Amino acid sequence: MTTPGDKTAVEWLASAAPDPDACRRAWERNPLGVALLPAGRLWDVLILPGELGRATLDVLALLTDRPGPVLADFGASRLGFFVPAGTTSHWIGTGVRGAGRGAWVVVPYPGRATGGVRWAVLPDGEGTLTDPVLLELAMHEAAARALVGECRNP
Repeated sequence: MTTPGDKTAVEWLASAAPDPDACRRAWERNPLGVALLPAGRLWDVLILPGELGRATLDVLALLTDRPGPVLADFGASRLGFFVPAGTTSHWIGTGVRGAGRGAWVVVPYPGRATGGVRWAVLPDGEGTLTDPVLLELAMHEAAARALVGECRNP
């Protein structure tokens, strides 16, 4: 099922492809509902381990009206936060992987269920991305909350 804003999200995502029209056609015909899109053009993706990623997303929800798109893999063992292009070239963080220029990302069609990767936060179609500074602050807060929880429950 798609919602009215999904078409705009599809257009925005497909614009990252070298040939957006061919990408859109292939994507819509793919029985898995996914496409490979190049990172580093419109966006990079910072990939966090699941527990930290979920906690970070919870903190981001408190800090901003709407974060940028977020992907979750099967079982949400990893979350990928869409950030401005070029972010991964200078990002340093233990356990955080980056997909930037030269990397390709499996991206599900917005609004369609897939067997693996899914949207935790759909793209808005306007190009909204998560601010890397805000993401880093949210990660620190999420890690601190987890540490406090461990101290209370040894």
